[in-house]
Amino acid sequence: MSEHTYEITVIGGGPVGMFAAFYAGLRSADVLLVESLSELGGQTGNLYPAKTLYDIGGIPGVSGQELVDRLKQQVTHFQPTIRTATAVTGITPVDGGFTLTTTGEPIHTKAVIVATGGGAFTPRRLAVDYDPALDGRNVLYFVKNLESFRGLDVAIAGGGDSAIDWALALEPIAQSVHLIHRRNQFRGLESSVETLQASSVQLHTPFLIDAVTAASDRIDVALKEVRGPSSATLNVDRLLVNYGFMSDNKQLRNWGLELAGNAIAVDSQMATSIPGIYAIGDVADYPGKLKLIASGFGEAPTAVTGALNYLYPERKQALHSTQLYH
Repeated sequence: MSEHTYEITVIGGGPVGMFAAFYAGLRSADVLLVESLSELGGQTGNLYPAKTLYDIGGIPGVSGQELVDRLKQQVTHFQPTIRTATAVTGITPVDGGFTLTTTGEPIHTKAVIVATGGGAFTPRRLAVDYDPALDGRNVLYFVKNLESFRGLDVAIAGGGDSAIDWALALEPIAQSVHLIHRRNQFRGLESSVETLQASSVQLHTPFLIDAVTAASDRIDVALKEVRGPSSATLNVDRLLVNYGFMSDNKQLRNWGLELAGNAIAVDSQMATSIPGIYAIGDVADYPGKLKLIASGFGEAPTAVTGALNYLYPERKQALHSTQLYH
């Protein structure tokens, strides 16, 4: 059993956690990155690898998988210690820092940065009964490879940013794309909605899915107008359901931190209610919080700097990006 004590342990190996570990390396910190899954990437790498992301500064557009691959390359520059397939189950304050209880060996650290995102995700499923044998074949809740839709007729259920992004990404690949939403107004970014309305994507609003049935190797998706008499049936190859995800950060309730709903309350320094513990990314909450990767990337340096100032108050200094990299 190792008794090594790290200066900073980052819990969560998604994009924000990886960038935090890299920035800690820029500051010459002894850092450990811990991820519960068998590989780094988090929600972006495991749920949305083929989705194009547009909120990363300096990059017009990048797939989730490409972003994860770049971050993996970046985070290894300073050779941090990385432990995957290791879930943190408890945080106990001790003299000089914290002991993290895990599914493997305990971890000893002076400071902690929590970057676990929204926790465990499960997709919100269709609210209609259908043959479960269709799941993974004709009815999908995740997309790993856009090319698997080439030349197919595709229906997408949902009205938020992700559903719109999938519709626009599939427009040049699929034979046809149908977007089904229960309201006439969409909840996506204004620029995305404008692009959608000018596209060849066929919009079906305000409609709900009433039934999904097998039709040879395709499916019939029956639509029912919301508060109206109209109905329609789409015969398509695939139905992509994008009603969002239900998240569970239940382990946070055992860590003694002040919570804000399903997230951790933090101040402007990303500090939690326990000195020495910080939170960034989707797991952190403060007034005006935007749950974007771009926001998390900005929060990471703040948390790392706060942690190092907490550990070494005599070293406080203003640093600029041109002073850091070597």
